[in-house]
Amino acid sequence: MPDLSAQIKQLARDHGFDLAGVAGVGTHPELANFAPWIDAGHHGDMTYLAARNEQGELKRESLEYAAPWARSVIVCAVNYNSSAPRSTHAGSTREGWIARYAQGEHDYHDVLLPRLRQLEADIAKLAPPEPRFRSWCYVDTGPVVERVYAKYAGIGWIGKNTCILNEKLGSWIFLGVILTNLALQPDLPAADRCGSCTRCLDACPTHALLGPHQLDATRCIAYLTIEKRGTIPEDLRADMGRHIFGCDICQDVCPWNRKAPAGPLTELQPKPERINPALDWLAEMDLESYRNLVRKGPLQRAKWPEWKRNLAIAIGNSGDEALLESARRLANDPDPMVAEHGQWAVEHLSRLSSKND
Repeated sequence: MPDLSAQIKQLARDHGFDLAGVAGVGTHPELANFAPWIDAGHHGDMTYLAARNEQGELKRESLEYAAPWARSVIVCAVNYNSSAPRSTHAGSTREGWIARYAQGEHDYHDVLLPRLRQLEADIAKLAPPEPRFRSWCYVDTGPVVERVYAKYAGIGWIGKNTCILNEKLGSWIFLGVILTNLALQPDLPAADRCGSCTRCLDACPTHALLGPHQLDATRCIAYLTIEKRGTIPEDLRADMGRHIFGCDICQDVCPWNRKAPAGPLTELQPKPERINPALDWLAEMDLESYRNLVRKGPLQRAKWPEWKRNLAIAIGNSGDEALLESARRLANDPDPMVAEHGQWAVEHLSRLSSKND
């Protein structure tokens, strides 16, 4: 259905998506890497990634296992970049870092999903009467490896840091997906333009990128500060820098992001207090202040104990003796997990301070 594919992509742009494309549901070679990745335990505590169907097959390994009725995958993308400083250009050592995608006031799921559902409804109106139109739309919540289908929908190629890269928008893009039983005309897959560049691999401080396209999520700062519950392995803490929530380092060093434009959606623009927040200000927060800061946006995914845990590590890595009192308060936190990380911060900060004397 070549004409319908073109109409759908135009509708997507009309609904505010920057990019749209169509992928087939055939066996894409990249999906063969998923089961070994799960078997190696690289997904960590993200057990939902290892969900299986009744036959015991990994749902994300193939659409045949998760949605055997699907014939096409419509992939839509939104640019969330802003003019805010990058993590590699962060401010003073007394400031923490919040990932770019989480600096906005609104959760991107709440921004993209209504647009995606409107698009889905419009596609239903265009669909032929037979077979009866069937679809399933989601943002981050379905059993599909979105970046693989984004590649085959022509949205971008999969970078060596496992992020989707687009020539014009870089990697600052959110993806929304519609599975459908319509046999649409697929787009050509995007060409890989990473070349011999290894800046993302070389820049990862915790060595989470084991090689091109190989991510051990259990070592990734984004995983550690957002998905990981409880204690963070001590051997990783000193390399986590001052990250409070997420990490953009492998994207910030990517040459394709140098000239990436700022996104047009006001809902995704950053709030000033989420850009390089002062560590002492964060350390003084009580539970209510924390709730006010994280309300509505993606920051809600970091629970209060883990938020303080992340803060303790960031303070410990600041090397700023003026934050020692903040570290001591965290070391006396009633939560044993927070207190343990606070004590680490006190000791690590003291060691860093003594080296600077």
